[in-house]
This record gives sequence, structure tokens and C-alpha cells, in this order.
Amino acid sequence: MTGLFITIVNMSITASYVALAVIIARCLLKRVPKIFSYILWSAVAIRLLIPVSYTSAFSLMKLVQPASRQETRILEYVPHDIGLQKNPVLDVGMSSIRQLFPLPKAALGASMNPMQLYIGLGMMIWLTGVVALLAYTVYSYLRVRRTVRTATLVRDRIFETDRITTPFVFGIIRPRIYIPTGIPEQGLRYMVEHELVHIRRGDHIVKPIAYLLLIVHWFNPLMWLSYRLMTKDMEMSCDERVVRAMGDGSKTGYATALLSIAIDRSHLRLPGPLAFGESDVKARIKNILAFRQPSSKLVVVILFFVGMLVTGFLANPKPIQPSALPLQSTVTDNDQIYDLDKLMANQTLYVGNASKVGGLISGLPHPQGMEGKGMELQTKEEPYGVTIIYELTNTEQSKGTDLYYRNAILLLSLINNVDYITYRINHKISDRESSAMEITISRAEANQIIGEDVRHFAESKQSVRKLIDRVEYLYNGQH
Repeated sequence: MTGLFITIVNMSITASYVALAVIIARCLLKRVPKIFSYILWSAVAIRLLIPVSYTSAFSLMKLVQPASRQETRILEYVPHDIGLQKNPVLDVGMSSIRQLFPLPKAALGASMNPMQLYIGLGMMIWLTGVVALLAYTVYSYLRVRRTVRTATLVRDRIFETDRITTPFVFGIIRPRIYIPTGIPEQGLRYMVEHELVHIRRGDHIVKPIAYLLLIVHWFNPLMWLSYRLMTKDMEMSCDERVVRAMGDGSKTGYATALLSIAIDRSHLRLPGPLAFGESDVKARIKNILAFRQPSSKLVVVILFFVGMLVTGFLANPKPIQPSALPLQSTVTDNDQIYDLDKLMANQTLYVGNASKVGGLISGLPHPQGMEGKGMELQTKEEPYGVTIIYELTNTEQSKGTDLYYRNAILLLSLINNVDYITYRINHKISDRESSAMEITISRAEANQIIGEDVRHFAESKQSVRKLIDRVEYLYNGQH
């Protein structure tokens, strides 16, 4: 269940970025028919509903791409294993502010990682909210159904009752139009046509789906704003459809009908989340009077623009392309090999897993002129560390310290809770004399060299390969 909750959170974060972009796009489309703004909200709905997507070089999500899971079809801002991480990181998708969201670290000797507790508590709060909103929705539905059960059939699917103050559509499978009594015939004509447009377009299905998505993502304030703006665009685009069907001469009569309903109501009484009611009357009247049908050429241009936006919002950034070298092994300039298969098979959350750590070391390039003499693991207390022991066998072949730094960065990426990597190099001068040198690279130093938390690269072959390419460039490409 916690996995589902984290998936919901990741979808909500992704949808938030799309929603912000849609809100900006709505401002750019302020003077065009509202149907185009209404269409844009479909990208937000899909992001809220489906956790995976296709990848494209034309994705508009590049600026908010999380560093982790870049190779998959999932934008994962909150790692699914965050409850097991020693130093959990919330990746908001922008490297400049990625470190501004500190999360509680795992405590040495604690029976539970604090993040596991917080994730579990967050999941319970989320479930409570979902259940409460679903209960309210059922109550609202039953209340509206009870209110209109005495309505009188006027014709077809149109019913009239004195127990409501505004026309609305109610029902999904067999939607009906309910109108208050006392509306003049001319005004009634406009109101009925408005509700019929809702039914023809399938808005009576779209709105309940949107509300159910809002229930799932109720913890995100931006989704409440998005739902509010989406319903506003829905109503206004419906008004424009009525004006287009009845002609520009209907604007005054239509606006008057809306105004009369607003004046007659002593208070705002919406039928509920699963029904349509007349709202934002002032804004709708202004939009009706200002509406101008654009030319067919302009419609084509706007439709193309909106289509490109929706496509770009739905696409994930294209995976980072690996270089021409095979993924199974990466050859350095010294013919030394990074065995990516072995590295991926042995990545581990815990430095205490000796077999995994040994497997990682064996998958890294071996320093020339050195003989491996084992390793030591510091797991009793923090900081946790790995000491790799070498014995110098050929001083002519041994080179600088670059390889140690490159290997250490890889190990700090693939061992989640290790804090430092130390290389102890023993040099036997004679039977009675020897010397030793140590090189230590900390996690903080590795992160500073790369410019971000190196653990973000441990998700796949492609992302590890990206890290290898980066360290090779840093230590070899500049020379």
C-alpha cells in the first residue's frame, strides 16, 4: 500500500508541473475560445491517472526531470525505496533547489527508519481523506437525488421542480436536465440548450472522472485550483457553443437569462460534485458578450499549438542515450573495464553486505601495478566506510590517484549507506621495511565533484553509464 501511495505522490507532483504550465498557457489563450483551454486540462487528468508515459525528445518536462529513474517511463521524484535510504532525498526535478528539502536521516540502532514512519503516517492520512471525500460524494449524490425525485417531466429528458434554484444535469448513464420553475420561455431555451451541449460533449462523464481524480489527489492544493479552473473552462466553452449555434444575436438574451438566475438565487446552491450547476455567472456573462468566433485559419493554428502542448506535457524526457560502447562493459583509455552487469547485480543499500561490496569492487577497473589484498568494512557506527587494501608490486606501472577517485565515486553511488571509501596502499620495501599510504574519498566530496547526490545514478545501466562517462570526462577528458 505504501508503494501505491508513493506512486500517487509522484503522479501528483508531475501533474502539478503540468497544471502550472496549463495555467500559464490559459493566460496566453485568454482571447481565444475556451474550448482550447478546456482541452489542455486533459494533460493534467492523464498525468493524475496514469503513472507511466511515452518518451520523446520534444517533452516539455525536461526542466523538471528528476535525476533518478531517467531511463524509465516513470518520473520518480520520491524514490519507492525512500523508507530504506540512510540519507533520503526528495528530488523536485530541478537541480538548483534539489537540496532545499532535507528529510530525516536513518538513526543508528533504531528499529525503524524515520521515513518509513512518516510514509506510513502520510498514507493513513491520505486514505482517511479519500474515504471522507468519497463519503461526502455519496451523501451529496443521495441528497440531490432525493431533492429531484418529485420533479415533473416537461419533455424528453427535461424535468422541472420548485426545489432547485439553478438548472443542472444529473446522472451519468441516463443524464437528465433539471430546471427550476418560473424561468421565462426564452431564458429556458438558452438554459436547456446549454445543458444539452454538456450531454452531447460527454461533460457529464468528464466531470465525475475529474472529481474522482481530485479525491485521490486531495492533498495537493494545486489540484483543487485546477479542478476549479477546469470546470470554469468547461462552462464557458459550453456557453460559446450555444452562442455559435444560435448566432451572435443571442448574446444579449443568453446573458440576460444567466443574470436573472443569479439574481433570483438567495444563495449559491450547487447540486453537488457529480451534477452541473450554473456558476461564475459574472465571468460567464463577460465571456459571452466578448466572444468572437475566430477564423478557420486561426482555429487550425491554435489547435496545432494546443496539440503540441498536450503532447509535450504528456511525454517524459527522452532517456539519456548511451554512447556507442556496449552496456555490458565500458573500456577506459587504459584498457581497464567497468563491468556494468556486475555493478548492477551487486548494488546494495547496506555496506554490511560484504559479498555485494566485494562484487562491486571486482566490477571496477583494477589499478595497474597493484595487487588486491582484501577489504575492511566499518559497520559498527557512523560514519560507515569501506577500506580497500592494495599492495604495490610495480612502481613503474602505478600511476596517479585519478582511478581511485573514479572508482570511489562509483562505489558511493552503488552502496547507498556508505559514507566514505578509503584505499590503503602498502609498499613492501624489504623484508623488514614497508610503508603505507591512504586515500579517502567521502560522500560529500563525491557529491561536490559530480554536482549532485551520486546515488541518483544507481537506478539503471544507462544512468550508471552516464556517471561513468562523467567521471571519465572529469579525470581524463580535460587532460
